[in-house]
Order: sequence, then structure tokens, then C-alpha cells
Amino acid sequence: MGRAIARTDVRVKAVTGDTCDLLCLDLSRAEALRRSRLAPEQLAAAADAARALGDPTRLTVALALRDGGELCVCDLAWVVERSDKLVSHHARALRAAGLVQSHREGKMVLYELTARGARLLDATLSATAEVAR
Repeated sequence: MGRAIARTDVRVKAVTGDTCDLLCLDLSRAEALRRSRLAPEQLAAAADAARALGDPTRLTVALALRDGGELCVCDLAWVVERSDKLVSHHARALRAAGLVQSHREGKMVLYELTARGARLLDATLSATAEVAR
């Protein structure tokens, strides 16, 4: 069964909804978690990366890069069925979040998914598949 948890500073609190009806704190556990949390810069970078895949167009661009490898904006615009200017904007947002990288070949700019982008995309799609079940 469950483990016994020693709680400190327990007071009755008259609150309803999605919060505890008691003010309770497992101080040693909560303090250990607080000390081990990521630095604010790391949290901001992770939130930026997650937010970058939060747009359907950017998610579609990332999927196209995963499935097609290195692609130029013209190819991505065709796949996504959006203008090249819009796709270029979204590709830059993915690049700024570290999820794609780009390089120029003559007059073309080619994008590809980074390893970090592939991992986050896989996690996002995996979570989506679980919700659909």
C-alpha cells in the first residue's frame, strides 16, 4: 500500500475546488524537491522548446523534417500547405528554440531537425497517442 508520510504544520483551511482542504506540507520531501529543481534559465529553455511545438504549423514543419530529412522552405511550404514566408517564420522559431538547424547552400536555406528536436517531437507525439487511446 502507500507509505506513511509525516506531515508538518497541518491546519484546517476552508477552501474548495482544486486545492487541498488542509494546509499540509511534507517539509523534508518538498525541500529536497525545491533544492533539486532546474535553474530558471534551464526551465525557460525547456518551456521555449515545448512552446515551439505548441503551434500546429510548427508541429507539421517538424514532422516533415523528421520524415523527409533536410528540406528547404519551398519543400516545407508545399508539405504544410502554407506560404513560404509563413513557413520560414515558423522554421526560424523552431531554430531559435534549438529544435531545428539550418544552413545555406547557394540561394537555398535548408533545415533539418536536431537530435533535441527529434526527442521532443517523439515525446509530444507519444503523449498525443496515449491521449487518443
